[in-house]
Amino acid sequence: MNFSYTTRQQEFKTSALEFAQAELNDSILERDRNGEFSFKGWKACADFGLQGILVPEELGGLGLDPLYYAAIMEGIGQGCKDNGLIFSINAHILTCIVPILLHGSNEQKKRYLEGMISGKFIAANAMTEADSGSDAYGLRTTAVKENGNYVLNGSKTFVTNAPVADIFIVYATTNKAGGFFGLSCFLVEKNTPGLFVGEKIEKMGLRTSPMSELGFNNCRIPAGNLIGQEGGGGILFSSSMEWERGLILANCIGIMDRLLSDCLNYANTRKIGDQTIGAHQSIAHKIAQMKVRLETSRLMLYRAAWLKSLKKSATLDTSLAKLSISEAYIENCRDALQIFGGYGYMVEYEIERELRDALASSLYSGTSEVQKNIISSLLL
Repeated sequence: MNFSYTTRQQEFKTSALEFAQAELNDSILERDRNGEFSFKGWKACADFGLQGILVPEELGGLGLDPLYYAAIMEGIGQGCKDNGLIFSINAHILTCIVPILLHGSNEQKKRYLEGMISGKFIAANAMTEADSGSDAYGLRTTAVKENGNYVLNGSKTFVTNAPVADIFIVYATTNKAGGFFGLSCFLVEKNTPGLFVGEKIEKMGLRTSPMSELGFNNCRIPAGNLIGQEGGGGILFSSSMEWERGLILANCIGIMDRLLSDCLNYANTRKIGDQTIGAHQSIAHKIAQMKVRLETSRLMLYRAAWLKSLKKSATLDTSLAKLSISEAYIENCRDALQIFGGYGYMVEYEIERELRDALASSLYSGTSEVQKNIISSLLL
């Protein structure tokens, strides 16, 4: 079993790292403070090819598989300090492009994918509701077919990219008695009458990734905006979540790698008396544990990506990856803060922002508790 990157994968990863370092880190302290989304960074990523990694070449993308996605996003995470921007791009790709790519009609692919990979369109996934979270059985947003259209009513919350989005992937109930098979998925464009985008929600971390609520008041969309089949939204969502859980933390492996390098440099240069702090066992052990978490997380990521590249079901492995990587990522950020001490708490050293951004990883794409429920249900 070969655990190394291929030469081509390593070239893509290195190119992504160099691109991110050169193009994506301008004014990050100020933009984080103001919660400012980088349209410039979004377009630069699109020009680099990031949004089109998984899209076939005949549709304008790079035509690469999930293993390449993991390698490229790891490089991006290592080089880019704007974690919110990359979170927004991951959401755009994994919860919006992938469903259209796998389940959309030829007309939908033709109409939307080119703009989604060129940077012209920003997409947002709208599943979560205030009363039901991501419980497909409990969605109160409805879609009723009427005269060749669907009429949507309801609301969504915690919608990443919503304040800047051009396209929304919306899940709604089309048959209340159908349970899992009563859910359907729709494309809704931003200027559709009856669609309301709420004010940007202020957050603890990932501040450069905008989020808001959505409302639908007799929002009428063409029947052709249904993705897949009516009643197929539950299966579509489950498929999308498998991709998301398996790959959304790929950039976080790069962040963990960058933080470890920063901590090593600090531990080898910061002195207390005549000794560097790295000579103290308490610091050395933290660094050792950070390395263990990094390498085990990397293995979990690439196993999940490998299974998706083989087009195999990976429900268990993607939940294992999501749970273990998110917890390791948070712990590494906490250890980095301890290693830097009081300086780590200061904004200018940028460690406190990394911790704030990391904490959300145990919540989005299914909380750690949800992942444990999935894992245990598949084992028991």
